[in-house]
Amino acid sequence: MMKRTLIKGLFICSIHSANAQFANNNAIYSTSGLSFGNYMGGDVSLNYVYREKYSCRVGYSDYLRKPKSQPADYSSGLAKAIIFGLENPHDQIENYQIAVGRICKLNETGTIRANLSIGVGYTIIKEPENWQKVEGTSLVAENYTWDYHRQNTVSLIINPQIEFPFTNIYGLTISPMLQLNKDRTYVGIGIGQMIGILRKRTE
Repeated sequence: MMKRTLIKGLFICSIHSANAQFANNNAIYSTSGLSFGNYMGGDVSLNYVYREKYSCRVGYSDYLRKPKSQPADYSSGLAKAIIFGLENPHDQIENYQIAVGRICKLNETGTIRANLSIGVGYTIIKEPENWQKVEGTSLVAENYTWDYHRQNTVSLIINPQIEFPFTNIYGLTISPMLQLNKDRTYVGIGIGQMIGILRKRTE
């Protein structure tokens, strides 16, 4: 019985030590937030930081705006207005991205740092077209039909982040974003949260 207890204690201590050593050299965390710019939307990502110096991120973002091609007299009708226009036509940019970066501490404790990253993204652009007016509609129904045009492209992603890992497991981010491709450009700024193993443990 004593032997089992001793082995179990050594096993737990070894796991704790391994976790502490991992956290000292590595950070793995998720980020999610809202973004505002020439489109509005949000993003989620998985982040890895090695030795508080180098970073890698994979993520997804989705941004919407009022369609540039929308007729001036378009009306969604009362039915769609009830659900706050969520079903209205939108210009949309979806992006799957991977980026690498460099971490720069902005204070000695590491609770403020810059994650200077650049990467590439697979971008899906979806926009309404072929607007056709529906005559004789009521106030309840929308007065146009349309089709969606979809195209794919590759984007350059410039996304430096100012990170505030207040604790080892939770923090906040502010992140300017620039997505460049041959068809559309997104410019905005995001505000989000960080959850996971964020930085080296402090004794």
